[in-house]
Amino acid sequence: MKQQTLAMAADQGFERHRKPTRRDAFLETMNRVVPWEALCAVVEPHYPKKGNGRPPIGLERMLRIHFLQHWFNLADLACEEALYDSASLRRFAGIDLGCEAVPDATTMLKFRRLLEQHKLAERLFAEVGRVLQGSGMTLKTGTIVDATIIAAPSSTKNADKQRDPEMHQTRKGQQWYFGMKLHIGVDSQSGLAHSAVVTSANIHDKHPLPHLLHGQERRVYGDSAYASQKEMIQGKAPKAKDFTNGRIRRAGHVDEAKRAKNRNKSKIRARVEHVFAVVKRLWGFTKVRYRGLAKNASRAFTALALANIYLARHRLMAPVRP
Repeated sequence: MKQQTLAMAADQGFERHRKPTRRDAFLETMNRVVPWEALCAVVEPHYPKKGNGRPPIGLERMLRIHFLQHWFNLADLACEEALYDSASLRRFAGIDLGCEAVPDATTMLKFRRLLEQHKLAERLFAEVGRVLQGSGMTLKTGTIVDATIIAAPSSTKNADKQRDPEMHQTRKGQQWYFGMKLHIGVDSQSGLAHSAVVTSANIHDKHPLPHLLHGQERRVYGDSAYASQKEMIQGKAPKAKDFTNGRIRRAGHVDEAKRAKNRNKSKIRARVEHVFAVVKRLWGFTKVRYRGLAKNASRAFTALALANIYLARHRLMAPVRP
């Protein structure tokens, strides 16, 4: 470990009465449970190498800053300013202002575009899944499928005088929404996402269903949007039984027996909402930040990978039994 400068020592040692905050505790936990070496190995083949120009910033540092942007919902410039402002964020990223500056917003932009260009966010999501399975959190025999809407600006008051052409509108209940959909498949026992698909909001939930199943399911759970999809489920998972919620209202009459069955299924199906709660409430991914599906899909896959790590943090930190 390199010698501390006076600036870093001031952050850590001179504040006698400083109390660790929830942010400090969160970052310390993430520092311990994120598989940094495995994730860096995914990006390293595409990361710039040292040459005749300015040497690139360390890969793990850029990955840590990229994850900070997701955890605290920070744009590039906002993240740069937050790193200058917060000692806990600098400590997590390993930045010492006594001898180096914070990477600027343009550097963060270029790193994000590198991940988008080579579709590395999907590979990071898959690598997190592989690491979690190696830790004992294997895929079981049930999958919960669901989708959520991520809103996009519907205004045309911009430079192009038009809405994002890759985003579309859909109706849910009596309300219209404009944006994209994030479809996920979640293991029914661990509650961790193992597959995901990003589409525009006007795509019906049932269409990405085959891409959300891993094929070894014995049960498939979903809300009533996936009703009457037995053939599609059988085509991807031949041994799976359809446990999606059935429609309970027909010709104004409510079938109480079906309602009771749906209620029992929903006790398991509710676990998919835990993933959405982390991605949308904790990580703040309720609205798109970029134009186009590809850029926002990259953010979605990274957010899901980090959500899986967060949901599994206690199991990852538990002592290994001899």
